[in-house]
Amino acid sequence: MITKQHWILPEGIEEVLPEQAARFESMRRMLLDLYATWGYELVMPPTIDFIESLLTGTGHDLDLQTFKLVDQLSGRTLGIRADMTPQVARIDAHQLLREAPTRLCYIGTVLRTRPESIGDSRSPLQVGAELYGYAGIESEVEIIGLMLQTLSAMDIDDVYLDLGNVDIYRGLAKQAGLSKEVEGQLFDMLQRKAVTEINTLLDSLDIDAEVKTMLSGLSSLNGDRSVFEKARALLSKADEPVKQAIDYLEKTAELMWQRYGGSLPESKVHFDLSELHGYHYKTGVVFAAFVPQRGQAIARGGRYDDIGEVFGRARAATGFSTDLKVLNQLSAKQFVSSEKIFAPVDADRSRVAALRDEGATVIEQLPGQEADAAAMGCNRSLCLVDGQWVVQG
Repeated sequence: MITKQHWILPEGIEEVLPEQAARFESMRRMLLDLYATWGYELVMPPTIDFIESLLTGTGHDLDLQTFKLVDQLSGRTLGIRADMTPQVARIDAHQLLREAPTRLCYIGTVLRTRPESIGDSRSPLQVGAELYGYAGIESEVEIIGLMLQTLSAMDIDDVYLDLGNVDIYRGLAKQAGLSKEVEGQLFDMLQRKAVTEINTLLDSLDIDAEVKTMLSGLSSLNGDRSVFEKARALLSKADEPVKQAIDYLEKTAELMWQRYGGSLPESKVHFDLSELHGYHYKTGVVFAAFVPQRGQAIARGGRYDDIGEVFGRARAATGFSTDLKVLNQLSAKQFVSSEKIFAPVDADRSRVAALRDEGATVIEQLPGQEADAAAMGCNRSLCLVDGQWVVQG
């Protein structure tokens, strides 16, 4: 009697069966071909790495998400990647050593100790693109455009875009002289838009009244493009880096609309100047794509300059990533599968080989096999007609 259910998988870990695997592979090839037309070169980081490399820059936010183990050869701690961004940054900084702007893309499974939200996979199929070595707004706009085209290629419609700039809050926190502890507490409250908690915390601090007012009002700075006028009025006493961050975000939006306004009207763009996703490693503009039927972002990105510094070479960087499993759930795209031809056990071998060379899938009958063409998933058969092997059906 079998008492152990050996077929049960860990929670949040999935098997991919043949039909779905074929669909994922079609998506993978389509997206990599798309990225190639934009000049993005494919890289393949290792699944397992030294923990220091995985928890560099962006990785510090992923510490709790990373499975850890001890390397039996070196005795050092290894991690199973929960995000490929730090590894790709290492490739740019340490392996390629290019001076010119570098465009890289990647796709592969990552593993996380817990799902990002209820019902999510703990083994996302992460796909993304990174642009290194250029610090201007054109890099953000290019990455946003590639993210939008990724969703369009998957026939995902009705996409909304959120835009923010973490340097606004970072500049105000510095101007206020907040300790790291208080800065972290206020960060958490801003993420939750907990206005009452924010005001209570600020009232307990001995900081300049004008700075207190600016921090208190930051959570209200969200909406359409009119938010920039409101921001400049509310943050008029802010230090210059804060004002520059507002200007940078507005210029990014303007150039984005110039290039992609046809597919992304202003009504589908939302600005949130207290949006701090990735605050601990992002260094400027952040963005996320949403669709009405899903509460969580389906793709995210932003600027994270100097992420390669620990690898010996700091470079400007911006990029985005998404989960192909999530895109598959939302996508209405249909992929045409190749025809499957059933060949009887005595079929001419040269004819079978010729059909495969032409791109057809030929499934050969095994000796003694009773399953027919339909049972084997074939819609056509190789038949002997007047001495010639021909495909019928």
